[in-house]
Amino acid sequence: MATNLLSCNLASYGKFRDVAYDHLPSIGISHVEVPAPEPGQIDSFQAKLSQHGLAASSLIQRIEIESENAVDSFTPGLVAAEAMGAQIVFTSVKAGDLDRQLVYDRLHAIGDEAGKRGITVGMETHPDLITNAEVAIETMRGVNHPNVRVNYDTANIHYYNHNVDSVDQLGKVIDYVGSMHLKDTNGEFETWFFPTFGQGVVDFKAVFDLLSAQDFHGPYAMEIEGCSGEDFNEEETCKRVADSVAHLRDIGCDV
Repeated sequence: MATNLLSCNLASYGKFRDVAYDHLPSIGISHVEVPAPEPGQIDSFQAKLSQHGLAASSLIQRIEIESENAVDSFTPGLVAAEAMGAQIVFTSVKAGDLDRQLVYDRLHAIGDEAGKRGITVGMETHPDLITNAEVAIETMRGVNHPNVRVNYDTANIHYYNHNVDSVDQLGKVIDYVGSMHLKDTNGEFETWFFPTFGQGVVDFKAVFDLLSAQDFHGPYAMEIEGCSGEDFNEEETCKRVADSVAHLRDIGCDV
C-alpha cells in the first residue's frame, strides 16, 4: 500500500492537460497540483475534479511580494485551498531589489494567514530566495514562520546552480521542506532537459528515503516539463507521465 502522496502538476501534460483528468486515475494517481481557482469558480472546479476521482493536494498562487497588499492579494489562494482541502499553496517569490527584511515580513504575515487555515505555503526552488540550500536556509530563518516552507524541486536545484547534488542539497535544507516537486534533469546548468523519470540524474529513491526518515510523506507533485526542441503528441505525453509514475514504483518509492 502506498504511503506517500503522489500528485501531478497538470502542466506536465502541456497542451493536452484536459486529457489528464481521465489519464491520471487510469494510472492510479488521484491528486493534482493546479492553479488556485477564482473565488466564484471554486465549487465548480472542485466538482470537476471530483467527477474524475481527483482532488487537489496543492494549489498554485501568484504572489505580489512587491506590493503593500501582498497579503491581501495572496489570501484568495489560501481560501481556495482551505475550501478544496489542499494542504499546500505553491508560489514562486523573487525579492529583486526589495529590502530583504520587508520581504521576510510580508512572507511572515502570509504565513500567519496560512496558519489560520492549516495550510503551508511552499516557496519554489527559484532565485533569488530559494536558489539553493544555503540561500533557502537564510530565507527560512529570515521569514521565521512554520507555515512558510521550501518547495524543493529535484531538478531546479541543478538548473539554477553549478556542480550540485540534489540529494546533498535536500539533506541540508530538509528541516524546512514543506512540499516537493519531482522532476528529472540531465544536471546541466540552465539546460531545459526535464525528461521521463529515470532518464536523468536524479536519484528519486534516495530523495524519498531521506524524506521518509524525516516522516515527510508528501505531497510530491510531479512536474514533468519536457526537453528543449521536443514536440510530443498526446500519446507520447501520456506515456511520459505513466512511465514516470512506473519508475517511482519500480524503484520502491511507495507511491
